[in-house]
Amino acid sequence: MSNITWLGAQDAFPNPLNTQDPDPSVPGLIAVSERIYPEQLAKAYQLGIFPWYSDNQPVLWWSPNPRMVLKPVEFKCHDSLKKSIRTFLKDPQKLLLVDHDFGAVLRSCATTQRKDQDGTWITHEILEAYTNLHEQGHAHSIAIMDQGNLIGGLYCVAFGGMVFGESMFSHQSDASKIALSALCGWCLQQQVEMIDCQQETAHLSSLGAAPMPRDQFLSHLQKALKGTNIEIPWDFDKEILRYCL
Repeated sequence: MSNITWLGAQDAFPNPLNTQDPDPSVPGLIAVSERIYPEQLAKAYQLGIFPWYSDNQPVLWWSPNPRMVLKPVEFKCHDSLKKSIRTFLKDPQKLLLVDHDFGAVLRSCATTQRKDQDGTWITHEILEAYTNLHEQGHAHSIAIMDQGNLIGGLYCVAFGGMVFGESMFSHQSDASKIALSALCGWCLQQQVEMIDCQQETAHLSSLGAAPMPRDQFLSHLQKALKGTNIEIPWDFDKEILRYCL
C-alpha cells in the first residue's frame, strides 16, 4: 500500500470523483489513517468514502468501483416477505422503533453471528464514531421489536437527500428484511432516490440492489447532498411498511 495516502487529523481525503485508485492492486482503497479523527467520518460520507477494516488494522477508507446501490422504487418485496410484513402489521406486540436505542442496534449488528463471516468490521472505534454521528443527527437506527425484545434491525447514515445503508442483523426470520423494507418505505415517502449499499452481495442483489459505476454514484451523491434534507427527526412507525405491499 505504498501509494496509499496516510491521513493525519487535519488532512483532506483524496476526492474519488477526481482521483483514480492510488494503488491498482487494492481497488477502491482511497486512504488510510491511524484512527478515525473527529469530523473525519462525516467528511468521508459526503465524498462517497466509508471505513471498513478489522481490529489490529489501520483505518481503511474505501470508495469501490462499482458501487452497490438500492433504489427504493426497485426494492424487491417478495411474496414471502410481504406475508411476514402483513403478520408483523397485525400483531400489536410487534413494533418498529426509529432511533429508540441506537447503541443496542449497533451492538447487535456487531455481535450477531453470520454465515461464512468470521468476526466483525464494527470495532470499538466504529461503535464510538457512529454513535457520535448519531448524536449529530446523521446516523439512524431501525429496531424490530417482538414483545419488548430486539429481534432485528439496521443502522444507516444520512446527509442531505442521501441515505447510506450500513449493517443489518436478524434474530428471527425476515426481521432484518422488515427493517430494510421500512427504510425503503421512508425513502419513498421522503423522495430519496437511492440507498448506498457499498459492496455487492448476493443477498442485496436478491432484494433489488445493483452495481453502479463509481462516477455515476458520486455524481448522484453530489446532487443529493444539495437536495432538501430528509425530514428531521426521523419519525415513523411500522405503518411505513405499507409502502412495500
